[in-house]
Amino acid sequence: MKAFVAGLATAAALTLAAIAPASAQQGGRIIVVSHGQANDPFWSVVKNGVAAAGKDMNVQVDYRAPETFDMVAMAQLIDAAVNQKPAGLIVSIPDSSALGPSIQKAVAAGIPVISMNSGSDVSKKLGALLHVGQDEVEAGRIAGARLKEMGGKVGICVNQEVGNVSLDLRCKGFTEGFGGKVTVLPVSNDPTDIRAKVKAALSADGTVDTVLALGAGTAGEPSVAAVKDVGKTGAVRVATFDLSAGFLKAVAAGEATFAIDQQQYLQGYLPVTFLALNAKYGLVPGGNVPSGPNLITKEKAAQVVDLSAQGIR
Repeated sequence: MKAFVAGLATAAALTLAAIAPASAQQGGRIIVVSHGQANDPFWSVVKNGVAAAGKDMNVQVDYRAPETFDMVAMAQLIDAAVNQKPAGLIVSIPDSSALGPSIQKAVAAGIPVISMNSGSDVSKKLGALLHVGQDEVEAGRIAGARLKEMGGKVGICVNQEVGNVSLDLRCKGFTEGFGGKVTVLPVSNDPTDIRAKVKAALSADGTVDTVLALGAGTAGEPSVAAVKDVGKTGAVRVATFDLSAGFLKAVAAGEATFAIDQQQYLQGYLPVTFLALNAKYGLVPGGNVPSGPNLITKEKAAQVVDLSAQGIR
């Protein structure tokens, strides 16, 4: 119970936009519940998109997330949001088994739900209006095929959020597209731990020529550092899902191969916009909105470094 109350207190502190009561009543409150961890820079970009949409659409938006990757706490946050009867609810769905019942409660209560980031494969089944994100398996296949074209034969897939089904799907797609030997390397969300474990994996198996990380700031940058530690920069290709200014600089410098951009700013911005329009006019897109994937290679990396540093890309 203490953990639940603490989670709600943290969630309340994360209110991103507030407007006058009259405007709030006109557009209604929109609540966002994601699984994003506080130390992951990826989610700060999502929150930036949420905040910008709230301001542009003149609606109140609350952003809530558990402190760690905790599906029980996230389900409780969704239940609490449903009890507040918002004009709309936005959720990420990294684990449909754990979160599905809470999402279905929202739908049954007549609350319009849009999923974002993770859960494209289950969103419709749970009753969401649509999903804003990328197909994780297909994104993994595209990455794997590109790395295979570059000569990759033995790879590791660095998973920093074990239990997140969407990350499992990325590794699955990578394995299918790569065609060679792929080992999933489970790590924590701590960059120091990731660097050490990737370094150990490279030292233990000298045939590894490819590293695919599943998050740029958390796993991609430490993976680049680990490859440097073992003296294999250029010999071992490093790619990652998502963007960070540090990883993009590594791509521009030729120390990393590419980053997969799912445009998470749009994942925060578009659902808020859609729900605000739905509340005001009954308008909503007729299907899912793909925000990615887009491969950011050396030719493109320098162009988006500044935007990544600004929290937009």
